[in-house]
Amino acid sequence: MLSINNLTVRTKDKEILKDFSIDILDGEIHAIMGPNGTGKSTLSKVILGCNDYEVIKGDIIYNGERINDLSTDERAKRGIFLSFQNPISIEGVTNSEFLRTAINERSDKPIGLYEFIKELDKATEDLQMPDGLLHRAINKGASGGERKKNEILQLKLLKPQFIILDELDSGLDVDSLKIVCDNINEYLQNNKKTSILIITHYPRILEYIKPRYVHILQNGNIVKTGDYNLAIEIEKNGYSKINTIDENAKNE
Repeated sequence: MLSINNLTVRTKDKEILKDFSIDILDGEIHAIMGPNGTGKSTLSKVILGCNDYEVIKGDIIYNGERINDLSTDERAKRGIFLSFQNPISIEGVTNSEFLRTAINERSDKPIGLYEFIKELDKATEDLQMPDGLLHRAINKGASGGERKKNEILQLKLLKPQFIILDELDSGLDVDSLKIVCDNINEYLQNNKKTSILIITHYPRILEYIKPRYVHILQNGNIVKTGDYNLAIEIEKNGYSKINTIDENAKNE
């Protein structure tokens, strides 16, 4: 589904990613972990085409198409979704207005009002969100947990094919984390070809959404790849113990 080949990215004359490569197949869940400042969030934004970063070399291939030159909205229309680490608030646009507009942008035929309300009500009920949140400006006055639930609400209605979760667990208490992860897992059960890239510092979220691969990112590149047990190892020993470059991971 997603193949990133020898990607080098910089911002303000500083290289963040250096010859970064990864392949994610249909239906796979990958997690990227690493210390602060290693390029984890940069990767998520570059996949979506953020203009703050300059791609020096390399290719981003999504479903067989090179998307380096596509705008963010064109990438989103193709089914790439990013759940932000720090979702912003947007004045003047309600959640329901935003969602219906976004759905229609991805469809050849506008969604009917009844169908939209039915899907929206079901999704908010699943996420245990207050109804009033739908009619407020996006994230206005919302807590950190409500903002993260709002991100997953968008996921459930927009039905993306490739999902990036950037620090989803930050700002969520234990109960809210379980709710959002249960909703993501249900989505995966109903959309088995959907792939996920989880960006996180801690293995807590990986207890709920089990990755097939865990990658350790340091100095802009993957230095080791393993399964869920690698995340447990990092939690126990820290990143300083990861000092041997896994050549297989680099070439994966």
